[in-house]
Parts: sequence; structure tokens; C-alpha cells
Amino acid sequence: MDGSRVAPLVGIIGCGLVLLALLAPYLGADAGAIGIYYGDGVVNPLVGGLFAAVTVIVLAAGRSGRTAPATAAGVALVFGLVIAGVSLVWSLTVPESTVFQLSTTSLIEFHRWLLALVSLVVPASGAWYARALALV
Repeated sequence: MDGSRVAPLVGIIGCGLVLLALLAPYLGADAGAIGIYYGDGVVNPLVGGLFAAVTVIVLAAGRSGRTAPATAAGVALVFGLVIAGVSLVWSLTVPESTVFQLSTTSLIEFHRWLLALVSLVVPASGAWYARALALV
């Protein structure tokens, strides 16, 4: 298995999962309630979504050779740490009262932890990519 080809693909999939996880609450609740849900906490997790969208572009460019793979690996690692950090900080600081008042479905109770979990894929793939390129 060629880690320099598979690692960025895993990172792209991880970024897609982060973006899907951020969009999921909009399917089951009122958009105004989601604004409150994402607004409560120290940092808004949509910031991590912005970094995930940029990381997809960087990883795709590194994988296809349009940018230096070492640069793509470094950006993926650093942006991945930002994505994971933002997601984890938000998950830990959003009040439970906001989570339980948002929706009647129990799936929203696990949403923040799911987002935190999938956000860890991005820095892991960035580290794997850097290791496959013998940068670490």
C-alpha cells in the first residue's frame, strides 16, 4: 500500500465526514435552533468546517501533484489539528441544556461526540501522509 497516495485520500474522506457531521443537524431541526446550538460554547465548530473545506483542496492538490506533497502534508497536519481542536473544545463546552432542548430525537445528544471523533481522522491522515513522505 502506497501511503503517499492512500493517506491524502483518507484525509479527504475525513474532511468530508466532518462537513457531513456539521450539516447533519440542519436536517432534523430548525435552522435558528442550530444557530443557537453551534453558537453556544467557546468556539463555533463551523470554523473547523471552513478549515476542513480548505484541507480537502490542499490534500487533493498534493495527491495529484499540483502542489508539493510535503507542503500538502504539513498543511493537512496543522489544519487537521485545528479542526480537531475546535471540534473537541466546542464538544466539551456546549451546555447540555442546549443539546437536550434542541430536538426531541436522541441522535442530537451524540452529535457533538461524533463530530469530535471524525475530526480526529484529519490530523491522523496528515501525520500518516508526512510519515509516508519520510518527513517525520
